Amino acid sequence: MTAKIFLDTNILVYAFDREAAAKREFARSLIRSDVDWVVSWQVVQEFCNVALHRFKQPIRAEDLEDTLDLILMPRCLVMPTKEIYLQAIRIQAQTTYRYYDSLIVASALVAGAKQLYSEDMQASRRIGDLEIVNPFV
Repeated sequence: MTAKIFLDTNILVYAFDREAAAKREFARSLIRSDVDWVVSWQVVQEFCNVALHRFKQPIRAEDLEDTLDLILMPRCLVMPTKEIYLQAIRIQAQTTYRYYDSLIVASALVAGAKQLYSEDMQASRRIGDLEIVNPFV
């Protein structure tokens, strides 16, 4: 499994955020583009939680189901394994990222991604062959 870009949850959240117009448009154009991007089970879970509970106007259940079917699940190529959990522990110790951020990094590495798009982590940092990129800068 090889992907060029792994998307952190915040990129997907912005695609549906009515209060961040510029970021929303960028995120939507990225999702719709021919860019080879993937996500993990964790990103899907976190996105669903935000979509249902944290937006001022939550996404309707039917629309979230469509988003899962048409956008997220076709790109969800990384599922949990013991190796990912162990790698996340090592990444956390090395970087001092929070554990859930370390799981994102571990999943991106397992996906073979060259870049991790995230607004929350240190842009330009390299972890192994993975470069963290803040696409909104």
